[in-house]
Amino acid sequence: MMTIYIKNMVCNRCILVVRQEIEKLDFAIQTIKLGEVTLLDELDSEKLGKIADVLEPLGFELIDDKKSQLIERIKTIVIKWVREQDGEHTVNLSDVLAGELHHDYNYLSNLFSEVEGVTIEKYHIAQKIELVKELLVYDELSLSEIADQLGYSSVAYLSNQFKKVTGLTPSHFKQIKEDKRKPLDEV
Repeated sequence: MMTIYIKNMVCNRCILVVRQEIEKLDFAIQTIKLGEVTLLDELDSEKLGKIADVLEPLGFELIDDKKSQLIERIKTIVIKWVREQDGEHTVNLSDVLAGELHHDYNYLSNLFSEVEGVTIEKYHIAQKIELVKELLVYDELSLSEIADQLGYSSVAYLSNQFKKVTGLTPSHFKQIKEDKRKPLDEV
């Protein structure tokens, strides 16, 4: 069994594409989740190269060093945390990261900031704002419902944070929503 880590694998469609491409190469997948594929067999560097060759043109990249793998796992957990959030969480993101990654949060935070040039908290906020943009574009929820869903204490707090990140108010964003959203791997 062998686990490989893949950069930019940030959504369910990414999982589907990666699964299809690896299966086309006749490699058996045991499990696949955001940023991570566990194969049933060990692969040599030639076989890993074949996987890299088919995934790179699609915007994915194999990660081979431990720090980069840890950074991608942090990103994956943050994205999942934001996307699966329904109201307020009963635990802190820092506790989730430390627990799932088996490292002290200070170490994770310092590593992330050093490598990414942004704090985990700012990355988390950027992911939340991207989800707010998505929900505003869909136009199915009111701003109040979005604030509740994402665990904001008030609409005013959400609006202030949205404006600080995007430079626009949520209502102005809604009016000019074309071309304002980013793919998750570019946040």
